Amino acid sequence: MPMTMTQKILAKHANLSHVKSGQFIQADLDLVLGNDITTPVAINEFKRMNITKVFDKDKVAIVPDHFTPNKDIQTATQCKMVREFANDKSITNYFEIGEMGIEHALIPEKGLALPGEVIIGADSHTCTYGALGAFSTGIGSTDMAAGMATGKCWFKVPSAIKFNLTGTLNPWVSGKDVILSIIGKIGVAGALYKSMEFVGSGIKNLSIDDRFTIANMAIEAGAKNGIFIVDDVTLDYIKERTNRQYTIFEPEEDAVYDSIYDINLNDIQPTVAFPHLPENTYTFDQIGDISIDQVVIGSCTNGRISDLRTAAKILDGKKVSKKVRTIIFPATQDIYLQAIKEGLIEIFIKAGAVVSTPTCGPCLGGHMGILAEGERAVATTNRNFVGRMGHPKSEVYLSSPAVAAASAITGKLTNPQNI
Repeated sequence: MPMTMTQKILAKHANLSHVKSGQFIQADLDLVLGNDITTPVAINEFKRMNITKVFDKDKVAIVPDHFTPNKDIQTATQCKMVREFANDKSITNYFEIGEMGIEHALIPEKGLALPGEVIIGADSHTCTYGALGAFSTGIGSTDMAAGMATGKCWFKVPSAIKFNLTGTLNPWVSGKDVILSIIGKIGVAGALYKSMEFVGSGIKNLSIDDRFTIANMAIEAGAKNGIFIVDDVTLDYIKERTNRQYTIFEPEEDAVYDSIYDINLNDIQPTVAFPHLPENTYTFDQIGDISIDQVVIGSCTNGRISDLRTAAKILDGKKVSKKVRTIIFPATQDIYLQAIKEGLIEIFIKAGAVVSTPTCGPCLGGHMGILAEGERAVATTNRNFVGRMGHPKSEVYLSSPAVAAASAITGKLTNPQNI
């Protein structure tokens, strides 16, 4: 049976000529990733195995990002444990204060994710690297421990859904609107344990940052992974970051898909996911006056330089509402530095926003932007579950950076096309 992109990658890494959906395989790993929440659990499991070395010190990456800079004694203790482990095992790709970033922005930036690779991470949004044509997926801390020890992981080969993209995005519409629109269409379980495979003539009209955002939120549709076909946009991004060798896999012509969706990018409008699920999506012709208390622009979904440029373009020369706390998080130190060089940080501060060092903090209700009871936030993050950013009776509205910036100015959910 002809194979999809994901199936071809998994077959190669399992040293098999062919795999089919539902088949259990053991595959070689190109990268094992953890953060400050999940790695301590993995370290304990690693120790229980009585293993003294990781399988390859260059193929393990650990990025403390969720609660860093440390917000309290407990998180400081966790990071200390991770730091000592990384030093003891001589792990090459350990990135903390000064080198830190939000892991799913930092890993591609460092050239650690490439086409055709198999990557596991003890974080559900590891699927981000599918934007580069890799099979990348989130796993538990126990699998992370086993991966660090053996360089292998067991998988059930997923079936796939094909998304055929055509057309071009309209002004102030981005990859965030595309993936929210798709999740609104298929639901949070619409791709359960499937590979979301993105192809079509419209791919060339999506920036690499758009693709990172779309792949990042594949898990919000229940997917095992999201993956884009590799093109010149992908290759241009990669060649600036590494000279490592890689293999490009394309779906076979007659590959079997569970379903196929044709998505015309011209039809996508600014989209918002209302509480308390990413599938609860609305466009602005369906949205009334909804006042807000906080705006968060950043995260592993939308903290890249293009996201900050978009927000700055809207905020330039304007002021955010005095009723709205506006918090901006560049996703990595390099992105932060680039934003300084371009004058974006000055625009944000003059507009009345605050700028934080790279951290996941507010996305998971960790720190740097906790919501009180009854408060509403517009966030460029990826989840809006009950209590996700603070009090169980707070609300999170997921949006693009353009929508978030426009809403910060008006103090209510606002279509950026009207600013």
